[in-house]
Amino acid sequence: MIPDKIINYIAFAGARRIAVGSLTDAALAAKKLIDDGSLLPVLIFDSASGRVVDVDYRGQPDEVAVRLGEPPRGPGRPRLGVVAREITLLPRHWEWLNSQPGGASVALRKLVEQAKRAGESGERIRLEREAAYRFIGTMAGNEPGFEEAARALFAGNRSAFENHSAAWPPDVREHARRLAAGTWEPPT
Repeated sequence: MIPDKIINYIAFAGARRIAVGSLTDAALAAKKLIDDGSLLPVLIFDSASGRVVDVDYRGQPDEVAVRLGEPPRGPGRPRLGVVAREITLLPRHWEWLNSQPGGASVALRKLVEQAKRAGESGERIRLEREAAYRFIGTMAGNEPGFEEAARALFAGNRSAFENHSAAWPPDVREHARRLAAGTWEPPT
């Protein structure tokens, strides 16, 4: 089993996993397969969202890698990842925010962090289920048991999900189960 921390992107040729790791690692493995004349469809998935990543494979491998580099940072405090945006509030909201220690920005950041922590578990599970569903919809949508596995995923029924995905190609099944692993509620 591959440790979760290094699986940011995963590339498939047909139903066979060909690479895991950074987007560049996955794209270069896919490019090599394409350049070697493979007729299998090649897809790269972002493991966090379950979305297919569109890659421009034109040119030499180093040109592909350069195009996949990090986008330039915009205005703000780049070291902190701060991005300036405009928000609209009623005057009474601004008065309250400005009266808080540290001012409006600090108060807003604290409020966002509190709200994030309060709904984190449910939101995390929802996002992980959606990512797993996007992946299985693309890679296993025509496999036996897909509909039942999808229902089990959203019902939080791990054993049913594993039973209905058992006949899927091994690499697809393994990645689907890895994506769904964090969505199973602990038994009460």
